[in-house]
Amino acid sequence: MSLFIASAHAQAGAAPAPGGEIFQIVFLVGIFALFYFIAIRPQRKRQKEHAQMVAALAKGDEVVTSSGILGRISALDENYIVLTVADKVDMKFQRVHVHAVLPKGTLKSIG
Repeated sequence: MSLFIASAHAQAGAAPAPGGEIFQIVFLVGIFALFYFIAIRPQRKRQKEHAQMVAALAKGDEVVTSSGILGRISALDENYIVLTVADKVDMKFQRVHVHAVLPKGTLKSIG
C-alpha cells in the first residue's frame, strides 16, 4: 500500500483470566448485602417503630407534628387527630404526620 506505513493486522487477544464471572457475581451480591444493611434495614425499622407509635396514640397525649406544631390530642379517629394548640384553637391533622409523642407536662414547661 504505502511505502512508509506498514499494514496493520489484527492479532488474537489474550484469553481472559478464568473465574472472572464468579468474582463479578460475588461482588454484586456483596454490594447488595452492604446496601441492605446500611440503607434498607434501618429504614424499615424506623417505619415499623413510627407505625407502632401512631397506632398507640391516645386522647390527652402531647405530640409534635412533622411541621413542628406542638399540641395535645383532644380527639382522634382512624385517620385523623384533632390537636388543641391553644385555648379554643383546634387543628386537624393526619395521624401519620405525628413526629413524636412528648413527655407529659412538656407543653406547660415550654410556655
